[in-house]
Parts: sequence; structure tokens; C-alpha cells
Amino acid sequence: MNFGLQHFHPKPASCMTSFSLRCILFFQLFPILLFSQHSKLARRTALPVELKEVSGMTRLPNGDLWLLNDSKNPSDLFRFDPIAGKLLEVKRLPVKNFDWEDLAHDPAGNLYIGDFGNNYNKRRNLRIFRYNPTTGVLDSIQFRYPDQVAFPPAHESDWNFNCEAMVFFRDSLHLFSKNSFKGNFYTKHYVVPAIPNSSGEYVAELRDSIRLKNRVVTGAAISSDGSNFVLTGYIIGKRLGFLPYTRANAMYFKGFSGSQFLKGKQRWKRLPKCLISRQFESITQWEDNVWIAANEGRKPQFQRIWKVKR
Repeated sequence: MNFGLQHFHPKPASCMTSFSLRCILFFQLFPILLFSQHSKLARRTALPVELKEVSGMTRLPNGDLWLLNDSKNPSDLFRFDPIAGKLLEVKRLPVKNFDWEDLAHDPAGNLYIGDFGNNYNKRRNLRIFRYNPTTGVLDSIQFRYPDQVAFPPAHESDWNFNCEAMVFFRDSLHLFSKNSFKGNFYTKHYVVPAIPNSSGEYVAELRDSIRLKNRVVTGAAISSDGSNFVLTGYIIGKRLGFLPYTRANAMYFKGFSGSQFLKGKQRWKRLPKCLISRQFESITQWEDNVWIAANEGRKPQFQRIWKVKR
């Protein structure tokens, strides 16, 4: 007899298994997919208030990103995660921040702190601190310029003994001068050994120079394979005698031989602006063809890290 009950035909076990597997895979992969969306480097990342005057930045081979502030700030190094936007660590060094201006590193993980800011071209205590954040070992490399005989030179147009840019390459530190805005916009390339001199200070080697039209140099970096070199630079001026304006660029060099960076083929990249250009003073490679540049905080602009593709 049929009491009006309909026959139930269950789905094959294989179909149920397939559906269940899809559900399981979805819930397992969803957090990974969600995380991957948030693990990418953003176009811009806010820096904490502690890094309002960021002037140096470098990324170590282990992926750690370190930054520093310039003069009139504590002698602190900051480890920062730009993906999470989080300050991870602060290390205070037992030395004075006379005018820290750039940060570089070597393959062993040593940090080189360029205490060579010299706006008025009268400093005689130029040095580079070498610090290992893992071991805590700290020492210094003292140097002077071979072509500076007056402190400062008599005419501001000759003030080209300030420095805000440095890279480590092979066994040496390469420094690039910041010319006065009243100068001829030449930057000079000096070289100093990357180890302390037991007998005192080094006399830096003047290796090369280049004129970068309407740009003074504020930062430098080199790719991990040594094939790409970059400088940051900007210009400050006034239109109609009272309207302020600036322009900032990352200036890439490629196709050079050895450490003859300034002989390479140039390619300029405009850095982000807001009404007027930001004051970019540091740059470092993030990955292959991606670099990051940092600007100081100046009202109405705030300190930021920017992703810059070459």
C-alpha cells in the first residue's frame, strides 16, 4: 500500500564528500586569503609620532626595517613593520645624535649611522657609528673631507660639505654630499672604509661628482644585487617671490661598473606630493623592483612611508 509517502533518494556518497571537502577547504583557506590581502605593502603607511623627523632608513637581509631621526632628537633606532603599521622596537644608543642623517647596512647585519649632517659646513667631528642590533656592539668611524680647508668656506655657494646620503658597498661606505641651495647642484661621491681606524680619522677619498639639475641630495640606497643605485633629492624655491614650491625625485642609476654609481644611466621618478612636495630624506629597497621612501612630518603633511616602483 502507498500511504502517500514519497520515496527518498539520497545523494551519492561521493557528492556529499565533494561538497563537504569544498566547505572544509573554504574555511581553511579563507583566513589565509584574508591575511594575504592585508600582508601586502600599502601605497602609503603612517609612521608613528616618534619618527616625525625621519631622515634615515634601511632594510636588513633578515627583513627588519630600521629608521632614525635627525638632529635635536634622542639617539634612538626604530624597528618598524610597514605592513602592520606597527613600531616593533626602539634601541637607544649611548652616543649623541649630533646630526644623524642616513642609515645603511652590510650583509652581516651591521647598521651604519651617518652622523655627518653639516648644514653650516663647520663641523670637524664627522663620524659614522657602526652598530649591530643583535650583539649590541657599537663603535665609530671618524673621517674628514680631503678638499675642505675652511670651516665653513667663505661663500655659501661653496658649501658642499654637508651629507645626508650613504650606502654600504662591498667593504666601503659611499657618501654623497648635499649642496647648498645657493650652490651649483653638484653632489660629490666620497668613499670611507667600513671599519674603524685605529690610528684616528680617515681622509675620505673623493671619487666622483655629478650635477643633478635643481636637486640637492638627501638619501641613497643600493639594491641587494648591487645593480641599481638610487638617490633622493629635492628643490625648494618661491614663485613670484613669495609662493613656496618644492619638487622631490628618486633618481635611479643603472648600468654602472663596480662602484661608479654616478656613471650609470639615469631614470628620474617623481615622488608623491601634497600641494607641495614632501621632504623625502630616506629610501631603501623593499623587494626586487619595489622601493620605499620616507618623508618627514611638516604641517599639513605627516610622516609617511611610500611604496615607489622603479
